Amino acid sequence: MAIAPRLPAVIADRASLVFLASLAALALAAPILNLAVPESSPLHLSSYAVGLIGKYLCYAMLAVAVDFIWGFCGILSLGHAAFFALGGYAMGMYLMRQIGPRGVYGHPILPDFMVFLNWTELPWFWYGFDQFWFALVMVALVPGALAFVFGWLAFRSRVTGVYLSIITQALTYALMLAFFRNDMGFGGNNGFTDFKDLLGFDLQSDATRSSLLVATAVALGASYWTCRAVLASRAGRVLRAIRDAESRTRFLGYRVDAYKLWVFVLSAVLAGVAGALYVPQVGIINPGEFEPINSIEVVIWVAVGGRGTLYGAAAGAVLVNYAKTYFTGALPELWLYALGAMFVGFTILLPHGLAGVLPRRSGGR
Repeated sequence: MAIAPRLPAVIADRASLVFLASLAALALAAPILNLAVPESSPLHLSSYAVGLIGKYLCYAMLAVAVDFIWGFCGILSLGHAAFFALGGYAMGMYLMRQIGPRGVYGHPILPDFMVFLNWTELPWFWYGFDQFWFALVMVALVPGALAFVFGWLAFRSRVTGVYLSIITQALTYALMLAFFRNDMGFGGNNGFTDFKDLLGFDLQSDATRSSLLVATAVALGASYWTCRAVLASRAGRVLRAIRDAESRTRFLGYRVDAYKLWVFVLSAVLAGVAGALYVPQVGIINPGEFEPINSIEVVIWVAVGGRGTLYGAAAGAVLVNYAKTYFTGALPELWLYALGAMFVGFTILLPHGLAGVLPRRSGGR
């Protein structure tokens, strides 16, 4: 597998500052343009656009999580959609518990789908989700625990390369099949929807949508700097050594399996947080989020933006998803071909992604 391109430190730092400054500007400007600027003004940002931007930022956070382990440790995961979806389901369970008697069937405790399926008691694994703090713990704990168990078994057995990628894809496919079952207690193929409020705030109000966008931007920035801090440490240098020469790093005495395990768990937790922020902004979570194609798409985002850069992965996620939104409206019958042509064009013209342009520009200065 090809090694990620090495960007000069000054360019990486400068690009990071540009990325974070752009993120901060977006977090400040979007609520103002949505709430303070009149709808009659051409500068007004619609509620639909606010929700769309928030969704893109969630995807960017997921792309950062994948690039963290793929670009800097050489772990190509094709199952990160599972961690994203699990975080989303944890938040969805809290939002469903908040509906209470306002649901279609008016049951004070059971969600509507349980009433429809003639359930009489709330399953034990739903206990505690009426508390926001408990849901937040589960958002991180459930994806992290799954990643720990899976990673411990895989890395201890020294499963690497394409074999690890296939196993991660099998994991997310198995979870998708399980969550499709009605008797699992997660809404079956319909999943969760019809959310009402979050912490008492109406999810349909413009103020709540803008607040969620700001929270997502803050979470993306915090995730980015967390990854950067790890990579700037001694552990980060070991991760790069594992990526470049795993056998040699193990021969030098480093516990390669332990390094790969904890970085995999951290990446899964970041993906779970991204999923938790995604659900209240999109308004639905169902087993379709587990589909293996979703994990493959994340890898494409990272490749388009620039593997091994973090900020490039985030930019690639936003670019690809904006292109998908644009092409589905502008070319409803040809949008898949247009999107495919864009991927092929990036592969040929920018093999190192968007971030690969920076070293060439700096070299000419």
